[in-house]
Amino acid sequence: MKQILLINDVVGHSHVGMVAMMPILTYMGHSTFNLPTALVSNTLDYGRFNILETTEYMRGAIPVWQQLGFRFDAACTGLMFSEEQARIVIDYCSLLHRDGTTIFVDPIMGDNGRLYNGMGIRQVELMREMVSMADLTFPNYTEACYLTDTPFKPDGQSWDEACHMLDLIVQLGAKSAIITSAKVDGHPCVVGRRSDAPLNGFAQNLDEGAYFRIDYEEIPVLFHGTGDIFSAVLIGHLLNGKTLKESTQTAMNVVSSLISRNQDQQDKCLGIPIEQCLDLLLE
Repeated sequence: MKQILLINDVVGHSHVGMVAMMPILTYMGHSTFNLPTALVSNTLDYGRFNILETTEYMRGAIPVWQQLGFRFDAACTGLMFSEEQARIVIDYCSLLHRDGTTIFVDPIMGDNGRLYNGMGIRQVELMREMVSMADLTFPNYTEACYLTDTPFKPDGQSWDEACHMLDLIVQLGAKSAIITSAKVDGHPCVVGRRSDAPLNGFAQNLDEGAYFRIDYEEIPVLFHGTGDIFSAVLIGHLLNGKTLKESTQTAMNVVSSLISRNQDQQDKCLGIPIEQCLDLLLE
């Protein structure tokens, strides 16, 4: 059992963010802890919402944890709400990493070719710094474009371009990388690049090629929180001993099964009721 710290927002009315990740990782045998970056009333697509940033809480909680000697095997960072908050997380994760904690970074910034509202170039720069300490980062294609200062192509990339983008992310300092929601040679896929050397945190099959691509068939249903589910299943299997490529394939299969089972749900903004679907997580 691994001790995993999740640094992300907590949404009160939807199975997204930390609310989606914690039951998955717990079901997979790990012990989860949380450092919330904000309390959010509901997903923003409802049009009305309330957000309480927890920067002051974070600033006070971290020294207490350090005084108490709390340690984590892994930490996963998600949505940040301010430059100050991002700096707190960067500094804390740097300390954790030096003590042997595996760092996973989900560089949440945007989608569909543009940044989310409130995000700007400074947030991109800070996320590059966050990615620089990652043992594994998993941006979507839009976020990978911003991280690498690469033009967004609505029709996708060639295989050589995808590999080059992965190389650019590794050049930022990440030891391994996955790009989700990619399109390569006209087909939806997830592409990845393993580390060049063994990692303490999870397995790498160094006998396989450095790059991989896993195609999938799109299901024309948009659920909130599927990226968080993907991340949690991916991390859970990595920490249970599966390789990066194996864990990526499993996470993709689980997300596809969850969407298929729940696609008739009327309000997709609620996310997938993960506690009712735990039987699918280990397939």
